[in-house]
Amino acid sequence: MAQYLEITQVKSAIGRRPGARGTLRALGLKRIRHTVVHEDTPVIRGMVNKVAYLLEVRPATEKS
Repeated sequence: MAQYLEITQVKSAIGRRPGARGTLRALGLKRIRHTVVHEDTPVIRGMVNKVAYLLEVRPATEKS
């Protein structure tokens, strides 16, 4: 059974590096308090680590 991550943007991307803003968009996050669910893969983990100071991450049991 695949593991999932529930990723929520908790801080604004305004004034951040273009790479950080692009990473948020690549994760599918569009605004503060927007939540997405992704499969827990090394690629997603790397993206989350790059902008961890803007996010809150929780394990999710299934993709909804």
